[in-house]
Amino acid sequence: MQRKSPRKIASIVEDVCVRLGMNETIEQYRALQLWGEIVGETIASETAVERLSNGQLFIRVRNSVWRMELNFRKQELAARINQAFGREIVSEIVFR
Repeated sequence: MQRKSPRKIASIVEDVCVRLGMNETIEQYRALQLWGEIVGETIASETAVERLSNGQLFIRVRNSVWRMELNFRKQELAARINQAFGREIVSEIVFR
């Protein structure tokens, strides 16, 4: 009997989710994790990711000054997230 190489648990969980038809859920989770890397520490400390649903990424912002600044940059931020995934998963960012 031939033994298989060990795999990381994250890889196994991802395979199970794919088999169960949870691809969208996996992508949502990844997008939420990438937010801090994409926007940087300063913006990440002023925001909180709420959810990704039907291409809309909902972000809670601590104050109106940051919300206004991020609204000016939402197209750029969405493009950076989509670039990280290699395809469009975020069509709109909603800042609250």
